[in-house]
Amino acid sequence: MTKSRTPLKIDMHTHILPEKLPNFADKFGYGDFINLLHHKDGAALMMKGDKFFREIGSNCWDPKLRIDEYAHYQTKVQVICTIPVMFSYWAEPKDCLYLSQFLNDHIAEVVDQYPQHYIGLGTVPMQDVDLAIEELERLKKLGIPGVQIGSNVNQHNLSKPRFFEFFEACERLDMAVLVHPWDMMGKESMEKYWLPWLVGMPAETARAISSMIFGGVFARYPKLRVCFAHAGGSFLPTIGRLERGYDCRPDLVAVHNDVNPRDYLGKFWVDSITHDAMLLEYIIKLIGSDKICLGSDYPFPLGDLEIGKFIEEMNLPEEDLENIMYRSTLDWLGLGSKTEDQAIKQLLDKSV
Repeated sequence: MTKSRTPLKIDMHTHILPEKLPNFADKFGYGDFINLLHHKDGAALMMKGDKFFREIGSNCWDPKLRIDEYAHYQTKVQVICTIPVMFSYWAEPKDCLYLSQFLNDHIAEVVDQYPQHYIGLGTVPMQDVDLAIEELERLKKLGIPGVQIGSNVNQHNLSKPRFFEFFEACERLDMAVLVHPWDMMGKESMEKYWLPWLVGMPAETARAISSMIFGGVFARYPKLRVCFAHAGGSFLPTIGRLERGYDCRPDLVAVHNDVNPRDYLGKFWVDSITHDAMLLEYIIKLIGSDKICLGSDYPFPLGDLEIGKFIEEMNLPEEDLENIMYRSTLDWLGLGSKTEDQAIKQLLDKSV
């Protein structure tokens, strides 16, 4: 029997776009930037240059429609961020900054218009750390509590020293980080059967976590608050193999950080998108429910579009359920503690 025992549900992994996008390729004079073709009522084609990328519905841009759809699943608060294909790390840095600011201003407007329903995450031009930090500081002034970044930056791992200043700025500014897989490694050799999304994305996220651990990012910035999409991908199910590699070949694995990777379990957050109750139970045992955040990947079909229904049916202890449904997200975002403090009450009051 489905149970709904939580006073608040926050979906911390959702994507949004403005209804209309400028033609960035015309503006900048190059590139396969995403453009929207509104070919029929309530839908648009995302075009990457002149190639079809994806069809989206109006729930990808209409904040009121999203609120109504979420009400069906007793969920009142959404954390919104752009679609990873919009990162555009391949672009000229100044052009990516312009694009990022356009998307971030839209997200800030949605949050300002519906503060009881939306929390925003920004995007930044990670190919230029100075510009990324500049936009990070602007996001802080806009009241945006965090930023979404890709699992790699033009196939450079997040452990590259060039990114250390960015992570230092996130820690200093108290900005949360969501790492989302994109630009999947090996995608050219596995295009069939949707494998880049089914296999490549979990591997990308494991790549990001492993790089940040072995590269010493978490060791350098212990107060950095990072959440990894899709339940951490294939990282947590393969932690035994990673630890074995650390033990048997430290000359290859522990060259920049001599801490066992297992010691970092519980030091970062993941979302709940497993589509599998048994796997979620395993992850709870590994890292604790206080490091698992309700996420859906709404409005895309590979997401948990019933917004945690399978979790509510798992008969979890009350504390675990409440952690996953809202407390862990507030903790990750720096918006509240694990108790019913003022931040949580404020959201509850707004959500009525």
